[in-house]
Amino acid sequence: MKKNIVLFVLFILPIVAYLFFASGVNGYTKLPVLTANTADFGKWNTLDGKEITLNGKVTILGFSGTDLKKNRGNLFNLNQKIYQTYHKFKDVQFVILCPKGTEEDAKKIVDAFAMFTDVAQWRFVFASPEEIETYYSQLKLVEKLDDKLGTSKVYIIDKKRNLRGRKQEKDNKEGYNTFHPAELSNEMLDDFKIILYEYRAAFKKNKNATRKI
Repeated sequence: MKKNIVLFVLFILPIVAYLFFASGVNGYTKLPVLTANTADFGKWNTLDGKEITLNGKVTILGFSGTDLKKNRGNLFNLNQKIYQTYHKFKDVQFVILCPKGTEEDAKKIVDAFAMFTDVAQWRFVFASPEEIETYYSQLKLVEKLDDKLGTSKVYIIDKKRNLRGRKQEKDNKEGYNTFHPAELSNEMLDDFKIILYEYRAAFKKNKNATRKI
């Protein structure tokens, strides 16, 4: 009997624990709201001429800054680690807010991605420096934009325009650094799955809802 207990503790229990945590325990938790009811976009220009709204969309939001072309590697990381898997969900969009004057650089990036990616959910939006600063400030983030009006981080905005992230003892996890592929593959992917699970669970409770995710 004792031998069986020892074998269970040494071999079986660690395997069960691993499967429990690896199976996505975060899927059963809520990702906290860090800033509620953030502003929607104005009537800003886009590459494709389509109107952009955050309402009713799960949005991955980024701020490119004027060094859009120089930092295209960050967008490539995001494309490979998150976008490629989830862009087919119609209620998900990847929006990059860019300063006016960077339209040509944005187009080059989209054209490059289009060689191996369906770019339908990549949305580049252009606004004045003042509009970008005003929009960013109302997100109430601790970190500020750099002197180029950009950041390597991206943020999760839910369908009700709430900024979502992790509330931690020291510093809240407000965004996800696209410079680090591992952060996208781990922390961001986990949190993004929580949001998708949340809407799927809501759908199951409302059989009359139209499923988009």
